[in-house]
Amino acid sequence: MSDDVAEAVRGLLPALAEGAAGIDSAGAVPAKTMTDLVGAGVFRMLQPKWCGGLETDPVRFYDAVRAISGACGSTGWLASVLGVHPWHMALFDERAQRDVWSDHPDALFCSSYAPVGRLVPVEGGFELSGHWRFASGCAHASWALLSGVVVAEHGQPVDIVTALVPRADYRVENVWEVVGLRGAGSNDMHADRVFVPEHRTLRNYDVALRRGPGQKLNSGPLFRLPFGTVFSYAVTAPMIGMAEGGLEIFLTRMRDRNRLSFGGGDSTADHAAQIAVARAGSEVDAAALQLSRNIRDLYECARRREEIPMELRLRARRDQVVGTERALKAIDLVYAAAGGLAQRRGNPIERAWRDAHTGSTHAANDVESSLALVGRGAFGLYVDDMLV
Repeated sequence: MSDDVAEAVRGLLPALAEGAAGIDSAGAVPAKTMTDLVGAGVFRMLQPKWCGGLETDPVRFYDAVRAISGACGSTGWLASVLGVHPWHMALFDERAQRDVWSDHPDALFCSSYAPVGRLVPVEGGFELSGHWRFASGCAHASWALLSGVVVAEHGQPVDIVTALVPRADYRVENVWEVVGLRGAGSNDMHADRVFVPEHRTLRNYDVALRRGPGQKLNSGPLFRLPFGTVFSYAVTAPMIGMAEGGLEIFLTRMRDRNRLSFGGGDSTADHAAQIAVARAGSEVDAAALQLSRNIRDLYECARRREEIPMELRLRARRDQVVGTERALKAIDLVYAAAGGLAQRRGNPIERAWRDAHTGSTHAANDVESSLALVGRGAFGLYVDDMLV
């Protein structure tokens, strides 16, 4: 991450860690925390330069997400999934970008990408209706990116698009009562026959082909990366951070703790605990290093304006879902090794365990189907998936 953002994020971490239990209990990330993240520049990292964004190397963004997630899983999740949306917004028509950023460069976007909405063509655009689920951070957003199917005169589907919708045009339903990531606020959203100008829609097919009208304005390499990688890595990076944070808490507490259940003694001399932390550390490092390597290779291809080979895109998808598995394995090892230390509800290890397992249920973390796609590609078979 850039030096200024890195320093600002480091300065926030103690307060984020201190407030994590309250966020877990209240089920919401407070507005003050979001304001602090905005001030640190986290949400500008993948935003175009023309409107005050940093347009930075994406590896730095995911590094920032991991650091925040290590202190508070819910806050890290929102930093990631809200922080990736300016990248997607940069692919929209210039008019849509200016609708948002000309007056409000720090505007936040939420999303729900399942194409469950219905868009009926009308003069100048579309009439959008639908009920979307799992819109993380929607309480903090002033715009939403909502996917849906464009239907022809007789109701037959003709295209799939993502629509940019202002806060006044959709309703939030508070349904997020869950085990982990309790502060993520991944609530439902409803829209009923709201008008969406045509320039505020973006074809999913074009995004899959790494093109969009916004590239005329935003021509840098960042905006030629595959949507599937940029978005899915925003799901896995927080989980790696949660595992890192849980491991660090465990190490800190174990160094000065006696193993009372076995008559005392130095807990750090426990052979099983030593193996657990070694394995957990290796899983975390492997996940983080592979994700960073893939992003760097993709970014270098985009920088050189080369076609990104399918082999690299599939490798990136493979390492993303396996990275999720590795993060879960690491936090499971820490949770088991902590024993009674981790059982009291709300302690940082137990909370990281719940947060990571909740994050693993995201659709982008479907390990088996994703690895099957990678295997198809390895055998030379056709692969067509929005997350590759």
